[in-house]
Amino acid sequence: MNAKKLSKTTFKSNFDKILPYREVVQDRETMQYLVIIEEGENSFGAYVPDLPGYVAVAETEDEVNKLIQEAIEFHLEDLAQSGIETPKPLSKSEYVEVLAA
Repeated sequence: MNAKKLSKTTFKSNFDKILPYREVVQDRETMQYLVIIEEGENSFGAYVPDLPGYVAVAETEDEVNKLIQEAIEFHLEDLAQSGIETPKPLSKSEYVEVLAA
């Protein structure tokens, strides 16, 4: 892949408000998709609400971040090569504070 990696981290541990954004890196547009990371008993899972069916599972959070990013990039490259429009990142995240039971 010829695109320069962004210095911003795609996966943030603080999802206060993540809004999709676009910018151009070396003549290629970059996009940021919301990734949901869930911690299980023995592993981490990640999925992308705007790209149904794309998931990753790994033993560590860092590893699942890397795997889901690779899955997204592979999927978007495949769409581009097939002439299919890239899905726009529309999802966002927000925490809601509630009283504990």
